[in-house]
Amino acid sequence: MAHEKHKLNPRIVLAVASTLCATSMAQDTPAKPPEAPAPAAEKPATAAALKAADAAAPAADEGKPKLPVQAVPAPAELDTMSLLGKDRATSNVTINLINRMVKKGLLDKEEAADLIAQSEQDVVIARNQVRDDAQIATQMVIQEAVTRKVIPNLDPMFDDALRVTYIPETVKKQIKDDLRAELAAEAKTQGTALPKGLPEWITRFRVKGDIRIRSEFDSFPAGNDNTGAFPNFNVINTGQPFDIAGTVFSPQLNVDQDRTRFRLRMRMSAEVDMGEGWTAGVRFATGQNNSPVSVNQTIGLANQAQGGNFSKYAIWLERAFLKYELGEDPNRHLTALLGRFENPFFGAGDVMWDDDLGFDGIALSGRYQITKGITPFGTVGAFPVFNTDFNFASNSPAKFKSVDKYLYGGQLGVEFKPKDSLDVKIAVGYFHFDGVEGRKSTPFTPLSILDQGDTDETRPSFAQKGNTSMALRDIIPDASNNFGTINQWQYFGLASKFRPLVFSGRLDYNGFEPVQISLIGDYIKNLGWDRAAIERKAVNNRGTVTAANPNGSYEGGDTAWLLALRAGKPVFEKRGDWQAGVSYRHIESDAVVDGFNDSVFGFGGTNVKGFTLFGSYATSARTSISMRWMSASEIAGPPLKSDIIMIDFGGKF
Repeated sequence: MAHEKHKLNPRIVLAVASTLCATSMAQDTPAKPPEAPAPAAEKPATAAALKAADAAAPAADEGKPKLPVQAVPAPAELDTMSLLGKDRATSNVTINLINRMVKKGLLDKEEAADLIAQSEQDVVIARNQVRDDAQIATQMVIQEAVTRKVIPNLDPMFDDALRVTYIPETVKKQIKDDLRAELAAEAKTQGTALPKGLPEWITRFRVKGDIRIRSEFDSFPAGNDNTGAFPNFNVINTGQPFDIAGTVFSPQLNVDQDRTRFRLRMRMSAEVDMGEGWTAGVRFATGQNNSPVSVNQTIGLANQAQGGNFSKYAIWLERAFLKYELGEDPNRHLTALLGRFENPFFGAGDVMWDDDLGFDGIALSGRYQITKGITPFGTVGAFPVFNTDFNFASNSPAKFKSVDKYLYGGQLGVEFKPKDSLDVKIAVGYFHFDGVEGRKSTPFTPLSILDQGDTDETRPSFAQKGNTSMALRDIIPDASNNFGTINQWQYFGLASKFRPLVFSGRLDYNGFEPVQISLIGDYIKNLGWDRAAIERKAVNNRGTVTAANPNGSYEGGDTAWLLALRAGKPVFEKRGDWQAGVSYRHIESDAVVDGFNDSVFGFGGTNVKGFTLFGSYATSARTSISMRWMSASEIAGPPLKSDIIMIDFGGKF
């Protein structure tokens, strides 16, 4: 028959491959083809059909060695005329059906005989198709072995047999595993791999999660300034304005009392494959508040009408996104993200971004391998940081101008392998925080604590600590406030602009597998920082008060860096895997926005330096225990030191 291009039956491919891999052929003796069974008596038309099918084989196949395949037994041929019109039933359903059609006058005997003859030819064609499938499948498997250089190429000395040298067991197993994987993928696509009764959409969902229990000891060495030098600007800015002319302290950070806390973290996520490159994802997590940089819930803490006395804890929507991916090659593809998603930028450490931080907006990432071992990559994005209240100011008929805040970012980098055991990844990024800095209001006199200034919305909606702050309201002194001595209700904004230029790098050495040694580094310079401008308005991060400078000199800075060394198994896979490391960081007050960076070291934020020691051990394939010790101290302003010891036990599923 004519040799047509056709899709192979994958089950035949697997059967032939398994047969080939299970049989070791002689080193020098060609395999003898199996003898064909004696043919049954057949009509001349059938024999002619067989000869015609063989004669129609393509000329291109001539001269090629023919592979031994299991002969496909032919069904008993039909004696057409002897079976037609008989009253007794036969064992052939087709003949019985045609006989009944003849009896009912729907067919005459000549038409029936012609139908049966055509059916016989179809049987011959199908049998030859099966034979060709088996032969081509065997050729594919042998060619795979040739490609892997475990057997020589086809020996042209043999026409009807193939000489195959010894095939290693590992290669046999790999070939069979590859074919089984293809069959499983096909079954999943067609829904045949599902247990009975389950709907198809289940195969498009992927659910995972983790739970972590933490024991944390927070300690403050002697010598910290506890005289009111550390205002909690986040508490002030998220509540009512603070009267700076009053006689009470503003909300203050804890700097002198040790605490022991037990903390819980639970995260549950799901992604669904929507087809044609689209994916949707959501993630829910714990959290004692809506902090963007932490999903820890302190156990027993009564906060925001939840927790304490075994009360239930809140669950927050942490991720909700749509993702589009173009390209199946992981080294040559493009990804678009919309919604609330993971940090799309490469960062060696957490100096710029906390690990739990989610990004709201849109991001486009791509990578393209230009040659083996060299893969450039890049990411750009636009992210709304803050949107002005639609009714701002709420207690004024005439509304104030919008003060929306945005983050625009871009990063370029490259991954390369100087040698097989060494992986290097470096990147440079620039980030423009538009509108996050505070602005002085139009001069006004607040008559009550509820009155609003037209720049109140420039204050951060969330902050940790460390950034230099400025007073936002330009309050006119008059008789209503005793000429500035009372009713000085104030909010605080960021004194600096933020345009950080970020250099990140990571080097992984795998010469001691399975142990990996990694050197990690970040360097950040805030190009928007202006010392003179900040000096005029800073209310914190100042030095010692003197007669010449009653407010103290501004001591903040614009630079941050981190250097870390890690060793161990990069991803835990079994009990006994481990990882350990040490790092040192130096983050000046206005190098990065303190509301977005690490929430743990030094209790979060900027204006901090110190080291971290950590170690982790896998107690099973999916559980681990770890310990960290972090020692931190302030860089600018009054003295503040802290030590934090954390022991974590977690599991993933």
